[in-house]
Amino acid sequence: MAGSASTLSFFNSYSLYCNRAFENLRPCSSFEKRFSFTCFSSKKKQLSFMDQILDYIEGGPKLRKWYGAPDLLPKDGNELEEDEAAEEDGVRDAVLVTDGDNEIGQMIILSLIVKRVRVKALVKDKRVAMEAFGTYVESMAGDTTDKTFLKKALRGVRAVICPTEGFLYNIESWKGIQHVILLSQLSVYRDSTGIQAVMNSNARKLAEQDENVVKSSGVPYSIIRTGLLKNAPGGQQGFCFEERRCRCNYS
Repeated sequence: MAGSASTLSFFNSYSLYCNRAFENLRPCSSFEKRFSFTCFSSKKKQLSFMDQILDYIEGGPKLRKWYGAPDLLPKDGNELEEDEAAEEDGVRDAVLVTDGDNEIGQMIILSLIVKRVRVKALVKDKRVAMEAFGTYVESMAGDTTDKTFLKKALRGVRAVICPTEGFLYNIESWKGIQHVILLSQLSVYRDSTGIQAVMNSNARKLAEQDENVVKSSGVPYSIIRTGLLKNAPGGQQGFCFEERRCRCNYS
């Protein structure tokens, strides 16, 4: 299909780390070469892939009916308090995306919506998020260093997906969390030299903190170490990669 496109590009090497609870981190597999994922949009209106998906989601009541989402009615304060208390001890069925503002986070959210997963997302502007995702996403805005806000954000959450650094380090209690997925650019930051190393020093610190916290949390986790992530116009290359196999020992 001709037209504009959005590309998520990965540079340098790509390594996937995973663990089983309380086991040491070991590389499971690694990928070399550059690869990119290209999403083409319609040539007619020149809309990006994300705009088309968001337009589709904003279809309104008919789409909500198709996906079985109920019409949400306002609740008073007492009902909200009862719901929150019940949810703390209830089933954890939500997936929390820690950055719902950047394109990678939004693509993750859209994928979860299609899978009919209950989604919670941290955003800067709840109104904008509501206009984009409607009732499919429970959008939350607040200070991630605030313990009360973090407790509320993690309520009912079974899995956490972090497309950016700087969130996991603030979590004090991992109770009820069953899996954590962290997208890390630590390899890029460590390979930086000169002025680039100075510019990336804060990001490197956050990435190191997040990786260390998740490794010592006792929660099953996956760390995806990419090369440099870049949001840029696509259309030149499709999705392709070369795999280098390695032996994993879980003894």
